[in-house]
Amino acid sequence: MAASLSRPLRLRLRGSGHRLLPSRPSSTHASKPPTPPAAAPPPPDLFPRTGTGKEASAWSKLFLFAPGAITFGLGTWQLFRRQEKIEMLDYRTQRLEMEPVAWNETVSSAALRDPSVLEFRKIVCEGDFDVEKSVFIGPRSRSISGVTENGYYVITPLIPRLTEPGSLQLPILVNRGWVPRGWRDTNMQNHQDLGETSEVKQADKKTDERSMWWKFWSKEPESSSEVQKPVKSVKPPVRVIGVIRGSEKPSIFVPANEPSNGQWFYVDVPMIAHECGLPENTVYIEDVNEDVSATNPYPLPKDVNALIHHSVMPDDHLKYTVTWYTLSAAVTYMASKRIKVKKVRL
Repeated sequence: MAASLSRPLRLRLRGSGHRLLPSRPSSTHASKPPTPPAAAPPPPDLFPRTGTGKEASAWSKLFLFAPGAITFGLGTWQLFRRQEKIEMLDYRTQRLEMEPVAWNETVSSAALRDPSVLEFRKIVCEGDFDVEKSVFIGPRSRSISGVTENGYYVITPLIPRLTEPGSLQLPILVNRGWVPRGWRDTNMQNHQDLGETSEVKQADKKTDERSMWWKFWSKEPESSSEVQKPVKSVKPPVRVIGVIRGSEKPSIFVPANEPSNGQWFYVDVPMIAHECGLPENTVYIEDVNEDVSATNPYPLPKDVNALIHHSVMPDDHLKYTVTWYTLSAAVTYMASKRIKVKKVRL
């Protein structure tokens, strides 16, 4: 009876909207599992993609192959530089094998206006060195018997002697060769002492002549005639065999020349000529004489092969080419392997 009354009462309460107790499932019906809640829809894409992925992928591929292309270009440039260096060395060798030009003879006016016309040609000149105007370029190191020693290149004006009526007497600048640091200091000191001694001798000679005139006044005409006789130079001229060169091109690490302080770090022909009181288009040569005496080994002239030699020879360019090409192949292979890995992952 209680169960029958409770059921209608429960239905009435449910229909009125007041749910007091949960309804029990009927035992006669099979129990069903509760349905899961529906999944929430994905949020809308705020930045829609319009093919940017493909463009970024293409640019990334090009970036991976850029190092290989750059190194390949550098290797090719080394090949062109090697060919230019071979032609330059052949040109120098041919010029040095020509017969030397006699500088004392008449030279074409074109060569005087542009000394580069005769560059790397040997010339022979006889004259006298103006040692007082010597310029020391350096410091320059030189290896002698495996020992490196610092020194200088000494450049001295050479005044040619008149050999015949049509000969030239234009001075030239001669790089006489390398000297050690001690030789430079000693030579400059000896030159100063020699200058002072000559002045003293000239003063003593004038004094002696005056005393002789007072003592033997009757023989004054004979002594004066003897003094007026020209004194012939017995010193033989200096014979120089050199190669015409131009100014050096210093690197950014070489300081500027300071002529006022006597500091010269590289060869600047117009500047040195101006300092020596010569025209700026004065010809500059490097002495290549090989007849160096054992008693006077300095200045030590340059070797002819050293003029042909360059800091970077053709064989060096070939080595650089192989290195750049090998590096290009390596980075290109790495880039291709990287792209294949990305494709497999996708």
